[in-house]
Amino acid sequence: MKHFELAAAPHLPIQPRVSRLMLWVVMALLPGIALQTWVFGVGVLLQISLALVLALGIEALFLGLLQRPLRPALLDGSAAVTAVLFALCLPPLTPWWISALGLLIGIGLAKQLYGGLGYNLFNPAMVAYAAMLISFPAHFGHWPAPLFDSPLSVGETLRAIFIDPQAGLPWDTLAQATPLDQTRQALRQNLTLGEWQQRDVWALAQPHAWHWLAVAWLLGGLVLLWRRIAAWQVPMGVLLGVLLTATPLWLSAQDQAWSPLAQLGFGGLVLGAFFIATDPVSGCATPKGRWLFGIGVGALTVLIRSFGSYPDGIAFAVLLMNAAAPWIDLHTRPRYYGETA
Repeated sequence: MKHFELAAAPHLPIQPRVSRLMLWVVMALLPGIALQTWVFGVGVLLQISLALVLALGIEALFLGLLQRPLRPALLDGSAAVTAVLFALCLPPLTPWWISALGLLIGIGLAKQLYGGLGYNLFNPAMVAYAAMLISFPAHFGHWPAPLFDSPLSVGETLRAIFIDPQAGLPWDTLAQATPLDQTRQALRQNLTLGEWQQRDVWALAQPHAWHWLAVAWLLGGLVLLWRRIAAWQVPMGVLLGVLLTATPLWLSAQDQAWSPLAQLGFGGLVLGAFFIATDPVSGCATPKGRWLFGIGVGALTVLIRSFGSYPDGIAFAVLLMNAAAPWIDLHTRPRYYGETA
C-alpha cells in the first residue's frame, strides 16, 4: 500500500475552479431566465445569445491585442456570466449595436485593460449597462408589455433587434414603461401612487410579473448561498440597506414612496443583490466589509430611485460601492497576531 506524506494540520480545502463556480452561477440564473422569457418573449433568449457571442469575441480580441493566453481566459466562464447578466438588464428588443458597444466597454475596458479576471475594480456587466443607460436612455425606457396576448414571433424579434426596431411593430400597445418608470411619471404629474394605480396604464404594466421575477432571482440566489459560491453577508446587507432607507421614506410619505417590500419586488434589485453585488472580485473580502458593502448598495439604490434621474439605481449603487470596496476592506480587515492598535 502506497502512503503519501502530509503536512501537519490545519489543511486547506481544495478550492473549486473558476469555471465550475461560473457554471453554478449560470445554472442559478436559469429559473429567472425561463420566467423572464415567458413574461417578455423570446427576445430575452436572443439578447443572451447575442451577448454571449459578442462577449467571447471581444474577450478574445483584447487577449490577442494584450498578448495574453486565450484558452484559460475564454474557458473560465467569466465572460459568459458577464454577458448573461448584461443581457438580462436589457429590454428584449434592444438594438444589437448597444450590446456590442456595451460589452466592448465592460469587458474590453473595465476588465481586460485592468489586467483581466481578478484585477478589475468595477463589475464589468454593470459598467457596460451603466454606460449604455447614460448614453442611450431612450432605448431603456420601454419593455414589451408583460404576458402580451400576441407576442412577437422569432422573425419579428430578430428584425427589431438587427434591422429596424420600429418597422411594423405595434409599439403603442407592445411597449410599456416599467413600474419604476411609471412611478416617476406619476410623481412628475403630482399624482399619488394610489391615484396612478387606478389608471389603465398601470394595469397594462402588470407589476405582479416583476414580483414573480424577483422570486425567481431569489430562488437562484439561495442556490448560490447554499453552494457557498456567494457570501451571504452581501445580499443580507442589501436587504438591510433597503429596509433602513426605504422604511423612513415610506412612513413619511406613504402616498409618494413605495414600501421596502415593493422596492424589492420592482426592477433588478434582487438580481443585483444575489448575482451582481456578490461578485468577489469587485466587492469586499472581509466579513464586516461585505456587510457594509451590501448595506451601501441597498441604501444607494433606494436613494437613487427616490431622488435621482434614473428609475432603477442598482447599477450605479454597485459601481459606487465597487469604488469604495478597497477602502472598506482596509478599515475592516481583522487584526493579525501581534499587530499593535
